[in-house]
Amino acid sequence: MMARDTTQDTSLRWSSQLSVAPPWRAPKLPGDKIILPQSALEQLLAAAPVSTVASQNSRSHTAAFDPFNPHTFAAESRAREQFEQRQQQLPHPLTFRVVNPRNGRFIYAGIREFSAQENEVVLSALLREALEIDDADFSHMNGGARGEADVMDPELPADQLPQGPAVTVHAKQLPKGSYVRLRPLEAGYDPEDWKALLERYLRDNFTTLTVGELLAVSGTRNESFRFLVDKVYPEGEGICVVDTDLEVDIVALTEEQARETLQKRLEKASRAPGTQSGSSIGGTLGLGENVAAQVVPGEYVDYEIRNWSRQDTIEIEVTALDDADVYLFISPLSSHQQSRPRADEHVLGDFSSESTKRLRLQPTNVALEGAEALYLSVHAYSMPGSEPQPPVQYNLRIAADLPHAEAEAEAESHEPGDVQCPNCQQWVPERTLVLHENFCLRNNVLCPQCRNVFQKRSPEWQNHWHCAHDAAHGNDATSKSRHDAIFHEEYVCPSCDVRTEGLPSLAHHRTTVCPGKLILCQFCHLLVPQKGDSDPDLYDPEVVLSGLTPHELVDGGRTTECHLCNKIIRLRDMKTHLRHHDLERLSRPAPRICLNQNCGRTLTNAGNESLGLCNICFGPLYVDTYDPEGKALRRRIERRYLSQMMTGCGKPWCQNEYCKNGKQKRSGTSSGTMSAAEILKLMRPIVDAINTQPDVVNTAPFYFCTDETGQHRRILAEMLAAESKAEGKAYDLAWCVAGAEAAGGDLEKTREWLAKWAPTQGEGLP
Repeated sequence: MMARDTTQDTSLRWSSQLSVAPPWRAPKLPGDKIILPQSALEQLLAAAPVSTVASQNSRSHTAAFDPFNPHTFAAESRAREQFEQRQQQLPHPLTFRVVNPRNGRFIYAGIREFSAQENEVVLSALLREALEIDDADFSHMNGGARGEADVMDPELPADQLPQGPAVTVHAKQLPKGSYVRLRPLEAGYDPEDWKALLERYLRDNFTTLTVGELLAVSGTRNESFRFLVDKVYPEGEGICVVDTDLEVDIVALTEEQARETLQKRLEKASRAPGTQSGSSIGGTLGLGENVAAQVVPGEYVDYEIRNWSRQDTIEIEVTALDDADVYLFISPLSSHQQSRPRADEHVLGDFSSESTKRLRLQPTNVALEGAEALYLSVHAYSMPGSEPQPPVQYNLRIAADLPHAEAEAEAESHEPGDVQCPNCQQWVPERTLVLHENFCLRNNVLCPQCRNVFQKRSPEWQNHWHCAHDAAHGNDATSKSRHDAIFHEEYVCPSCDVRTEGLPSLAHHRTTVCPGKLILCQFCHLLVPQKGDSDPDLYDPEVVLSGLTPHELVDGGRTTECHLCNKIIRLRDMKTHLRHHDLERLSRPAPRICLNQNCGRTLTNAGNESLGLCNICFGPLYVDTYDPEGKALRRRIERRYLSQMMTGCGKPWCQNEYCKNGKQKRSGTSSGTMSAAEILKLMRPIVDAINTQPDVVNTAPFYFCTDETGQHRRILAEMLAAESKAEGKAYDLAWCVAGAEAAGGDLEKTREWLAKWAPTQGEGLP
């Protein structure tokens, strides 16, 4: 580990005049980022201040150092010099001051990489705008402002090739900022969360902020907010915004703008959800609920369903009153689907022209896999640029099985002598057909495409239309414009610039393959786009086979330590690794425990395998004599029981009921001493059940006094076995004993050990 000596001079002095790369030959850079040539990095390293970097090992003395021997001090100095080195250290982060010498304008910038062409610098669009460098300044270069590729003459020397405008780049370190004041350039800015919006924008796009700089911040709903950087602290021309806590203050540009903003906010508050002229407040719904609510055109009312049977079919139906148009959108909430449903971002939606919108969710729908909840949104469409309209009333029903209007509608009944009019399709008596047809043909007209009947002079027939691209139709110009805007207008994805025809196609793109789709990463547990700039493609074979998103595939490549076996495992492999541990846990045989009912040890290193006692319990019985039939061993067992019952073990913690001290402690009284005959009569059945032959495994229990540690573990194991049985997750006593032994008698650690390594009763493999 290396530690930097902060006492050295860390100022970096470097500057160079470079030509600006044309926009069509430069990558798209965010925020204040620039790209310098490779030679600039070499020059920066050469100009970097020299600092002393010392190893942590040099802080301690060598093994041969003797503070009482003056000759070892010189050897210690030479040893320390071996651990120290002097090297160039570039400051972090690198920041630069870019100056346009033609007009004296300047701005601070951060570095993206060192990959530009020699003698060129690549500037982001924001930096070019701040330095007043237009596309027209590159018109003399091949390709011009049209953005075509450069066509360079290979025989022309490099210094004679057309160059862009020249700028001067200075290495300039800025102080860490603690405060910035922003002034909005327009009135009425009112996003839902300024803090999260600015944090994300500055973190992803900026290294520095310059006083007088213009920021264009993109909102969550395709809004754009433009700000002027008015003041920073520490005071100066700019600040660094990396690795610092930045306080942001948003102040109106002028008093007139402040009044206008306040007026717009008051107007918005009057139309806020829950007010009489605003949209209804959504919330959590359950199956079988009927909701009567309203929505302002252009807004959404959000609902969610948390509890429903995954085996039932769910039907959701919304009906607009007064023949208004409302739309229904649904998106399941899961790790790979986090956004609320919107017109341009939803999994299921109904854009039909019917007044009743209905969506049916089958339990086999793959979109519901892993869904924690269902997000519902009711939306009233509003044409762009239209005037504010009153709220639209609607009814929302949610049930496991709603009746269909088609199933409820019965065929129109008619008499046996009736005939159908070929024009209006009505059933009339045959004797009056001629009179009916004379009237019908003069007044009614049948649309040959949709088979609807209209009055010839009605506005509905005059404005009746059919779409040339699909089966949609309507009776007014407004519905035609709305249909074209929804289904046939070209839309651009705000996250990846993909162009689609119609909102349904855009919504499908944004909820499936869009790189900017937000997911909850299962490894970093953050809300992030599913594909970053350096992540593999969505159709990469490894991405497809793994079932992960590109971000999760890369993020899951990080390693961590398994909490069970301490091995280093990749995060994306941890689930499979833990399944192996689980299989091992279920297949492990139950441990053998000491047959002494007062001992809490296993027979890992048993003192006597056939007798079933651990080393501690078998130790007092051990003698080095030849006893092929175990008769001498049985006599020693009898004598130990006799000694326990007559004189006791003398241990104050003893809880053994077959010990004088333990019996007195359990009863709380001082009982009298039993005679030898009474003791032998009491212990005879216990001793006779013990098999002392060396070649036969004994299963009879013992009741010997043991040490305090063994007795404590036994009591703890019996308590955990009874506790787990009461909770419905029963562990065998043998596993509880093994857990108490592994955890050293600690209660919480024993519980953790059992959860990791012990199968419950009936859980083991067959």
